Amino acid sequence: MPSVTDVPVIGVCAAMERARWSVWDLPAALVPVNYLEQVRAAGAIALLIPPDPRVVAEPDRVLERLDGLMLVGGVDIDAASYGAEAHPLADPPIPLRDDVEAALVRAAVARGLPVLGICRGAQVINVAAGGTLRQHLPDDGRGDEHRRAIGRFAGNEHEVSAAEGTLAHRAIGASTHRVASHHHQAIDALGEGLRVSARAPDGVAEAVEGTGSGWLLGVQWHPEADPGSPVIAALVEAAREGRRRGADREEGGDFSIRAARRDERS
Repeated sequence: MPSVTDVPVIGVCAAMERARWSVWDLPAALVPVNYLEQVRAAGAIALLIPPDPRVVAEPDRVLERLDGLMLVGGVDIDAASYGAEAHPLADPPIPLRDDVEAALVRAAVARGLPVLGICRGAQVINVAAGGTLRQHLPDDGRGDEHRRAIGRFAGNEHEVSAAEGTLAHRAIGASTHRVASHHHQAIDALGEGLRVSARAPDGVAEAVEGTGSGWLLGVQWHPEADPGSPVIAALVEAAREGRRRGADREEGGDFSIRAARRDERS
């Protein structure tokens, strides 16, 4: 077994959804188990972070207990958070979840903590950096290649191409990668301190990452749905290396400072 010093703790942001178990049907903070299984399989401990308004004000109270942060898929981000009107087909927003995850991302980047955003999580990274989203890809003439079948990943697979020398390329271990997809929104205007590092054949941004030397990656696809995907394990390895280095972490980018300044002016 690995030593205690080699077992990183990964904070996983939980969704707030209605759920049923046993005789109960209640609002719950939840994360699909396949995310947690991949964290555990990579040798880390997953710690769920429910939406809590106190985390918006004091994200470091949570982050100081973690070695890495993962933002998972879920409902569409509130369009108001990037200055747009909601599309008629957008999900009902959950502003508290949006605010908590944006605060955690900005603070994690400032601390040099490894961050992985998955699907919605990649979009959270971009919006937290001041970017915007395309709210319904079929409206752009892209068709429904990214979500042909609702509520399942089978039938939604497609290729992505990662630029060589990028974090996305290193995380997937190849220039092309077949991925499980399920999204109707995508990154539009890129946030500050970020770059696109992988695209789908139709040109949709499939990965964004920080321009700094730290570990900040958002993927639009669902690595948790692919047992052979190395992406979540790459986050765990970055967290393990950060745990070994302790305080000697490098920042993932500078967007947290710039985004905070925009917030102050709004």
